[in-house]
Amino acid sequence: MITKNISYFLLIFIVILFSGCNINQTSSSTNSLSQINSTQEEIITPADKIEVVHFHTTHQCWSCISVGKYALQTIKGKFAEEYKNGKIVFKEINIDLPENSEIVKKYQVTGSSLFINSIIGEKDNIKEDVDVWRYVSDENQFISYFQNKLNKLLGR
Repeated sequence: MITKNISYFLLIFIVILFSGCNINQTSSSTNSLSQINSTQEEIITPADKIEVVHFHTTHQCWSCISVGKYALQTIKGKFAEEYKNGKIVFKEINIDLPENSEIVKKYQVTGSSLFINSIIGEKDNIKEDVDVWRYVSDENQFISYFQNKLNKLLGR
């Protein structure tokens, strides 16, 4: 009889223990999902000007060359008016050259990279776009991704 009661007690304890774990996991998953949704719905103040800066070394690999090429192609093809009137500027900066040391310091560059500076008023909002490297092997995906990114920064 005592063994039977202990068995029931252990069974109930295990059920309660695992039920508690599931509740916490569900709650945690819900919190993570709401954090993701709130990030995606983040309100962005439209930029007055956008500087897209492709930093590279003297000797570039195919991926580095493609990131710069596709970024400029997107700007010229999808934002021709903004590029023409200077609202979107594209710069190629060789980080190996001493004359570029000031801009390299400003952007805190350590290697090949693509930065976007969305200028609002006179305030710089410099961010490295590391996601571009995911799309470097597919020109159309890159252009679509980068076009969407710039549209959001322009408040569209």
